[in-house]
Amino acid sequence: MDSTQVKSLISQILREQGLPGVLAFLNDAVPLRYTAVHRYAGRLVKSVCFHDALGKRRPSFLSVLPLDRSLAQFVKPGSPFRTDDSSKDPRLVGHAYEHVIFSYHGTALVSPSGQPWGVLCHFDLQAGSISDRAFEDLETVAPIVASFAIDPHRRFIEAGHPPAPTADQAL
Repeated sequence: MDSTQVKSLISQILREQGLPGVLAFLNDAVPLRYTAVHRYAGRLVKSVCFHDALGKRRPSFLSVLPLDRSLAQFVKPGSPFRTDDSSKDPRLVGHAYEHVIFSYHGTALVSPSGQPWGVLCHFDLQAGSISDRAFEDLETVAPIVASFAIDPHRRFIEAGHPPAPTADQAL
């Protein structure tokens, strides 16, 4: 699928299933266990929506993290962060999650005013990689996901569509 088709499909999934459906769709394309949307809240990173390929609930330690202990701190607009194995990544020596979150592939979610809002990421508690194509798809859909995550009702009501379930309704 090209990027236009991916965007169209993600928009359709958002209308019909909300963020949970999008995260499940994105996760199906990668061998990693988790796909998530996290938002910045001051010095914290809070989980907005979370998908576990094994169908389990989000581990409590992943609900809210201090930003300086999260791998999300390395994701900046225009500068994604990827590591297949944090235990072998020299950028992460001594990091709190160096031997906890082994694989992390995240891209920035940006507000309409251009401010960093959060991250869209694939990650796992085991080492693992994703294809460059899967990461390109993550980056392609990030603006759509950001728009919906920031204001799930406005965008679709203006377009004449009923609002999809919000992340809070899906949790």
